[in-house]
Amino acid sequence: MTVRNSLTYKDAGVDIDAGEALVDAIKPLAKSTSRPGVIGGLGGFGALFDLKAAGFKDPLLVSGTDGVGTKLKVAIEAKRHDTVGIDLVAMCVNDIVVQGAQPLFFLDYYATGKLEVDAARAVISGIAEGCRQSDCALIGGETAEMPGMYGEGDYDLAGFAVGAVERDQLLPRPDITAGDVMLGLASSGVHSNGFSLVRKIVAANSLSYDKPAPFDATRGLGEALLTPTRIYVRSCMAAIRDGGVKGLAHITGGGLVDNVPRVLPDNCVARLDAATWRLPPVFKWLAEAGGVPVHDMSRTFNCGIGMVLVCAAGDAQRLIELLRRQGETVAQIGRIEAGDGDAACVVDNAERQWRG
Repeated sequence: MTVRNSLTYKDAGVDIDAGEALVDAIKPLAKSTSRPGVIGGLGGFGALFDLKAAGFKDPLLVSGTDGVGTKLKVAIEAKRHDTVGIDLVAMCVNDIVVQGAQPLFFLDYYATGKLEVDAARAVISGIAEGCRQSDCALIGGETAEMPGMYGEGDYDLAGFAVGAVERDQLLPRPDITAGDVMLGLASSGVHSNGFSLVRKIVAANSLSYDKPAPFDATRGLGEALLTPTRIYVRSCMAAIRDGGVKGLAHITGGGLVDNVPRVLPDNCVARLDAATWRLPPVFKWLAEAGGVPVHDMSRTFNCGIGMVLVCAAGDAQRLIELLRRQGETVAQIGRIEAGDGDAACVVDNAERQWRG
């Protein structure tokens, strides 16, 4: 029998010591996100959470999972890893708050070909920051080192959020009707959707992520595009507790025209007026540099509105003032009208406002 040289897991490309070093590095980050209901800490086979200790009496659980998409490619090429973790949390918690749920805990999945501890710690520090912003505990996760699955320096992220809502406070409410109005909460930028198109526009214009952004000379293009997704949890929960919120729509993939109808009953049309809010410079640049048709803009990007709130007309001003006190830039952007058939959304004045 031929005697062969011995091989270890590290020889195969998996460094268990690096993984343990990362766990040690992120334990303080996870601890900084603790909230009532958390039981134990990192290191167990499963994570525990006590709904009763969190103050719920008759809760429904609401869960969501998402990623950051090809925005990760921008982060990798720009060598900036500290904000995509915020994006990851935002994409999950903004999705569950629209059902009236307070996010409670979060788990992440980080996969790479070769674990680079510093880059991974930067990513997870962003995840912890996103959890702190949303009053959500980081109670577990998985780091997977898989040689041969990813190119050098590449990694992927997925996130999982669980929240709870008292049964009688679930959104959207069934009484959304013609005459209700829509409030738009400003986005912080592109957020985490449409980056395959963004990257194509960057490449078509022979731009570099380390050069000044065409739409913001004070920042590099990579830094500007990596502005993290705004987290709306605290402001929306404050509005929900104050009363009058009938529905919320997180403006993600599908843009305005596909996401707003998701919270409307049939025979309702959301009519938005693009003249009622400011289009951030990044979107005007994308439209012009990419020659992107207006309809594609409204189905690909948030176009400056990251969250839409539906309420009765009589509650609008009170909620606007409350949301502004919570730090949001908010405006009345449209109205619900009677329709005929499936729920729909129309954006008026977009051609003039976004092409002007």
